[in-house]
Amino acid sequence: MSDHFYMPAEWAPHKRCWMAWPCRAGLWADDAATQQGYANVAHAIAETEPVTVLVPSHLCQQARDYLGSDIELLEMPINDSWTRDSGPNFVVNGKGDIAGVSYRFNAWGQKYYPYDDDARMAGRILDHLGVRCIQSELIAEGGGICVDGEGTLLTTDTCFTHVNRNPDWSRRGIEEELKRTLGVECVIWLPGDPDDDETDGHVDGIATFVRPGVVLLECTSNPDDPRWLYFELLRRQLEAATDAKGRRFEILTLPEASEAECFGHKFCRSYVNLYFANGAIIAPKYGIATDDEVRERLQDVFPDRAIKMVDIRDVAEGGGGIHCITQQQPLG
Repeated sequence: MSDHFYMPAEWAPHKRCWMAWPCRAGLWADDAATQQGYANVAHAIAETEPVTVLVPSHLCQQARDYLGSDIELLEMPINDSWTRDSGPNFVVNGKGDIAGVSYRFNAWGQKYYPYDDDARMAGRILDHLGVRCIQSELIAEGGGICVDGEGTLLTTDTCFTHVNRNPDWSRRGIEEELKRTLGVECVIWLPGDPDDDETDGHVDGIATFVRPGVVLLECTSNPDDPRWLYFELLRRQLEAATDAKGRRFEILTLPEASEAECFGHKFCRSYVNLYFANGAIIAPKYGIATDDEVRERLQDVFPDRAIKMVDIRDVAEGGGGIHCITQQQPLG
């Protein structure tokens, strides 16, 4: 059995899901609606796998009121509620061992203060679990990566390379660090979303692996859409790439939630920003006709998984979606 650690694909079996209770004051227009939105996502996931929610001490009772008794609360100092980005990226090896990668975190290029407790979140979770921490000096977030579990990683050319993250790192150096920490062999750089000035173009808003060699991309079918050219560039760049096994990619698509009512300029319209739960896909819905089309497409893509759609509008106002507020812990 191999000692080599690698990050499994998100569809691999999970031990649990990690989330963090929304706590940053002033981020959302209606805190109660956002708290209910987080709770709805947590309950949908908890139907198929355990969920642990990080909660600052002064909000424990509030979180318990929303989450009930079937979701575990873990008291921990936190600044914000995006565990995909500030939590650990879990890795496993062939012996069944589990570890976690802790990248440096600076609140997406120092866009929010304070962020000191979130910068410690990954290490604190790993200490709580009693598992090895693989420390990295790279400033990176989990929403900026997507892996297929077979050696291939997708990221974008606008995020980790941004001057607000890693000004002293070369692209080659970033690539080698991602390979070292996540056990991948091939890093594919996609064009980052030019409209995403919140995360500077996280890949989890535009693409996700659905199985090795197959990628689900956000798209538009309307050539008059101002984002059409970007989505075409994204598709063409992926078509020209090959994965760690030398395969060309099969590309599947989901529309953007372009008709969703916008709650502020950060609003996340991505249906691709979903969560692989054990036996289910937890996907966003926006209260628009496109929701039904997306449900049907997802059921075609994942015929063996239940499709559970959760209204994400009050969470998306903060700049992210279901994938952004969750972090899977694989089985060791």
